[in-house]
Amino acid sequence: MVMFRMLKKFGIARNRLAAAMLLLLLAASTALLAAAETAEKPAANQNLEQKQDRSKDDRYYDPLPQETGAAGLKLMLRRLQTTARLMQVTAHPDDEDGGMLTLEARGKGVSTLLMTLTRGEGGQNKLGSNLFDALGVLRTLELLASDRYYGVEQRFSRVADFGFSKTAEETFQKWQGHDIALADMVRVIRTFRPDVLVARFSGTERDGHGHHQASAILTKEAFRAAADPKRFPEQIAEGLAPWQPKKLYIGNVCGFMATTCDPANYTLRLNTGIVDPVLGASYIQFAMQGLRHQQSQGAANWTVEPGDRFTYYKLVDSVVDSPKDKDGHEQSFFDGIDETLPGLASRLGEDEKKVPWLREELESVQRKIEEADAAAQNPSQAVEPLIACKEKLRKIQERIYAAQLSHNGKDSLESALGSLVSEFDRAIVLAAGIRLEAVADAPGSAIPGQKFDVTAKLSFDHGWEEDKTSPVELNLPQGWESRRLSTQKTADGEIVRFRIMVPDVAQYTRPYWHRANPGVEAINTIDDSHFLMFSLSYRDASGPMDKYAVAWLNRGQTQTELFARMMARQNDSAGEYVDRPVAIVPPFSVALEPPTSVIPASRTSVTQVKVGVHSNVVTQGTGILRLQLPDSWVSEPKSIPVSFSRVNEDKEFVFRVRPPELREGRTQIKATLGYESREYMEGYSLVTREDLGAAYYYQPATQRISVVDVKVPGDLKVGYVMGAGDEIPTVLQQIGMDVTLIPPDKLSSEDLSHYQTIVLGIRAYDTQKNVIANNQRMLDFVQAGGRLVVQYNASAGDFNTGKFTPYPATLSRARVSVEEAPVTILDPANPIFHSPNEITQKDFDGWVQERGLYFMSQWDANFTPLLESHDPGEGEQKGGLLIAHYGKGTYIYTGYAFFRQLPAGVPGAVRLFVNLIGSR
Repeated sequence: MVMFRMLKKFGIARNRLAAAMLLLLLAASTALLAAAETAEKPAANQNLEQKQDRSKDDRYYDPLPQETGAAGLKLMLRRLQTTARLMQVTAHPDDEDGGMLTLEARGKGVSTLLMTLTRGEGGQNKLGSNLFDALGVLRTLELLASDRYYGVEQRFSRVADFGFSKTAEETFQKWQGHDIALADMVRVIRTFRPDVLVARFSGTERDGHGHHQASAILTKEAFRAAADPKRFPEQIAEGLAPWQPKKLYIGNVCGFMATTCDPANYTLRLNTGIVDPVLGASYIQFAMQGLRHQQSQGAANWTVEPGDRFTYYKLVDSVVDSPKDKDGHEQSFFDGIDETLPGLASRLGEDEKKVPWLREELESVQRKIEEADAAAQNPSQAVEPLIACKEKLRKIQERIYAAQLSHNGKDSLESALGSLVSEFDRAIVLAAGIRLEAVADAPGSAIPGQKFDVTAKLSFDHGWEEDKTSPVELNLPQGWESRRLSTQKTADGEIVRFRIMVPDVAQYTRPYWHRANPGVEAINTIDDSHFLMFSLSYRDASGPMDKYAVAWLNRGQTQTELFARMMARQNDSAGEYVDRPVAIVPPFSVALEPPTSVIPASRTSVTQVKVGVHSNVVTQGTGILRLQLPDSWVSEPKSIPVSFSRVNEDKEFVFRVRPPELREGRTQIKATLGYESREYMEGYSLVTREDLGAAYYYQPATQRISVVDVKVPGDLKVGYVMGAGDEIPTVLQQIGMDVTLIPPDKLSSEDLSHYQTIVLGIRAYDTQKNVIANNQRMLDFVQAGGRLVVQYNASAGDFNTGKFTPYPATLSRARVSVEEAPVTILDPANPIFHSPNEITQKDFDGWVQERGLYFMSQWDANFTPLLESHDPGEGEQKGGLLIAHYGKGTYIYTGYAFFRQLPAGVPGAVRLFVNLIGSR
């Protein structure tokens, strides 16, 4: 059922909960959102069901192999030997400098954070037809999969990717000025407290995309704003303290992806092509293993050859003196910054004199860390020095807490020491070979009111059995209940079984952000204000881990805490098990299919409205399904009784709806399922892929209807060949056109003479080899009298080399990104503008996101340009719609973004597209 399709597309801890949350910032194997399990069996979207070869050791919710054993301990010890913190800011997923991030985080042990302002929801989807927020959820998951390799934490802001923007000015206009994104960035700086702030871009026109420019402009503003208590004082009132990063760098100083750079243009050059023996690859190659998960960006097959690979940054602001060589170059982002553990004492400023013992004690801890590092090749030998380090830190914490020190310096020191204690826990766990897992007997998703059992298994090596180990416990959300069923001691630990009772009011697992109208809004609504209060790790970006097992392991006076998220285990399509967090979902998922509908104003006949319901319960009675209709609309029947005899059952219900006399405009239909005094009015989809985490994407059970005054040719047969995937065929069928989908692999055998018009979907030549192989056959179809409508392709070089057009033409990357940009009709007499619909200037009103993309830049005289449009301040663009007569038929190329306009029900775009395929 389409309704339920699989889209492939936060201080020292003073109590257990706070300790858990602090440790979560560093946990190695959690992810964005809780997931569904395979028993739910969502139907797979064919465009997105793309399998990826992967090792069973590369399960998304597990640590990477390099994060376990001696290698994992070595990486942790790198982190324990520096207090350095770095934050990079980008605009979209895949903007990040993954090689640099991996070099800093993995190679140098720097605590590193990536802040990506948007989720890429306005981009193109190279895997399927899902766009806007569904694509944003997918790209969030893809970026988190990349972050897993980089070794960084992840944050996002509230601003959304509204599509390509050529200027920072337009970007800020859409983002309602600077302050929304700037406030989010300042909040992250005040919580993460980086020493170094790095903009990926330069904040100039050299960055290209307006979002890129804006991200760097905002980073420059945030560098000083985060330290000013008068900026965003509401954050200070919440308890956040001002924070001044010490240095600010910008990127893209030599051109994006430059392989060489004028030494005068940069302050710092880093070689990410150096091989790290712990990672078993160079930093850029290891990062590329992560970046390849961003398949919707086309990154699946990206590779990097061995050898030097340099990245360049320029220091543009600083509050410290940094030593430079004779050419003005630095060796590290942290030149001039004391990033050693003893250097933490300097955070107290003049107050350091009040605790003269502090620096010496921190030096003692540093020596113990070096001792552990020397023993790390045999992890068990590092346990004792690591425990000694943690015990020393714990005593330092107690003395600092009791000392009479100024608030800001004390708070900063306490925060850093608290983070170190949590990192020592992770290091001790790695050195001792301790493992804890909690696996639910329930499916991947449970519903409020449900009961299920959980098995927690604690196992350990290297002598922990000689010490006291507290029983494994469960930490659950407020209102949840658990009961210990059994405890079994084993040779290497214990196995504990629990029964969990989910309360009737349990919250659903869902993204914490949404947009009511993704086609228009450029700011996300945050549904839970807690997400503005806590600094969250990328490994759990939807919120703090709230369902987990915890154990306390004791040696001497040291207690090591260990956490494990509650997982559900199931087999994937390759027969390997997949662990995904237990999610809470509603008893029913309700959705109207399709979520948008375009209806011709001339329609007076009955139309069918289909409502899909997925049930997670066996009903103990009958539910009632109803439609909420616009005034004067009627449906038969008025309601439908609904019942389900098994869990994970899908049913589809059909209402016959008769509209009154229609006029062009917009309205909507809603569906409501009433069951046991509750109403269910939304549906969810599982967004996942074998190489990713998983998320539930919710949408209201609403069908947005656009009534369009459009005439369609009654005897026209249209063949549509999908490219990357779009929803245009669905819209054409909704308005009454005879459209047949022609699979690309059938182009060689399909009798094309059955059709008067063939349409190639977006990026058909980019994505479908069979389209390329059968291009001449389609041109022969045109020559014989047919009409071929070709929509935009993004690989301009390949398209031009292929010479796919009947007459010479050159595809470019030219585009019109302002959707309100004026459009001029160049050939008013052309039948395209008169048959079967009269096209006027009003037909270019109300377009969404953009006018068009990938226009032709040059063309043979046989082509006639039909429209001109250009962004403000730019020259004319006439290559967005070209028509040519070829033999007895017609060839049309269009870069205008009909793939966005038709699903959005833009009336003029619907009429124009009908004319393109049906004018005579």
